[in-house]
Amino acid sequence: MTTPTFDVVVVGGGIVGLATAHAVARTGRSVAVVEREPRLANHQTGHNSNVIHSGLYYAPGGLKARLAVAGCAETVAFCREHDLPHQVCGKLVVATEPEELPRMAELVRRGAANGVEVTELDQAGMKKYEPNVRGIAALHVPSTGITDYRLIAEKLGELVVKEGGEVHTGRAVTQIVRRGADVVVRTERGDLLGTQVVVCGGLRCDELAVASGADPGIRIIPFRGEYSGFSDRAAELVKGLIYPVPDPAFPFLGVHATRGIDGHVHAGPNAVLALAREGYSWGTVKPKEFLSTIAYPGMLRIARTHWKYGFGEMHRSLSKKAMVKQIQRMLPDVQASDLSPAGAGVRAQAVKRDGTLVDDFLFVDQGSGAGSVLHVLNAPSPAATAALPIGREILERLTGERIAPLGAA
Repeated sequence: MTTPTFDVVVVGGGIVGLATAHAVARTGRSVAVVEREPRLANHQTGHNSNVIHSGLYYAPGGLKARLAVAGCAETVAFCREHDLPHQVCGKLVVATEPEELPRMAELVRRGAANGVEVTELDQAGMKKYEPNVRGIAALHVPSTGITDYRLIAEKLGELVVKEGGEVHTGRAVTQIVRRGADVVVRTERGDLLGTQVVVCGGLRCDELAVASGADPGIRIIPFRGEYSGFSDRAAELVKGLIYPVPDPAFPFLGVHATRGIDGHVHAGPNAVLALAREGYSWGTVKPKEFLSTIAYPGMLRIARTHWKYGFGEMHRSLSKKAMVKQIQRMLPDVQASDLSPAGAGVRAQAVKRDGTLVDDFLFVDQGSGAGSVLHVLNAPSPAATAALPIGREILERLTGERIAPLGAA
């Protein structure tokens, strides 16, 4: 049989891989998506808080800032065009202690630099949006919204096929072999050939880089983020989205309360070291993967430097009382009896050997033009929000071709 051949093969059927494939298909190039799971969007895309991020938090000039701000508007436009559930509800970022005020001022500066509308509020002002919140000051960010990223990813998959592309699920990639003018993508169900390949492997992206002969320079450390659902009584205390002021030492946004697109309210996520790459619970343990993680020099440095932070996150994971104490900093009327488990996600966080947590999106190229492979090596939150512009960014890196955002004149 002739090996199927495409202009671009995308490895990974999360929202970033699908947005990339859709951008390629829009140019008339042939494209195939290969996903190891039986359905699309099975990991980071399908296990997050479903927030459409504004781009407020991210360092001006970085990829996250530029692509998240663009992606915020484009995600809303995409949902409107395809009649997908979404709501632009805005959010509050709440300071509960005086030492958080300088960090809040930095967020105001970043918002202005990134082109994100932000309004500073006093206690009276914040209660107009969230009457049950407690804090000493807050920021209101009107462009933040909520959606369902799994539905967006599935729609992108439909559009790829409609444009003539192919989507293969349940097909794990075992090796990527660069040749002179093309790349062989070896899978458990036969090979595919791509003139170019893009690897959007999420939790497995570093392993796939090694399988292609690249040195990724990072290791993916899986951090599980657990969510707590609110009782009906507690849910009435939350109108929209309520966030703490994040700690700038970490790429996590802290435990926040979110009224989802389905109307249910949940709080989270925390950030605990997962015991497997796809370790969505304490009961999911893969000893070989876990030992590899904790033996990695970068992880050892994180443990030595941030053990107090890690212990606090683990305590909140194991203790409902500790979790509710964190929530009560902003919502004092929530009680431990109001909380119930509401699922978890695993963040694929890239970490360098020196213990640095990679804070921006990270792309690494193997070659250029025909026979090249582009690896997406760090694309956690806000990658779902930024997926459509990330796809166009990757297309331009591959081909030099720039296409307009969806819906643009």
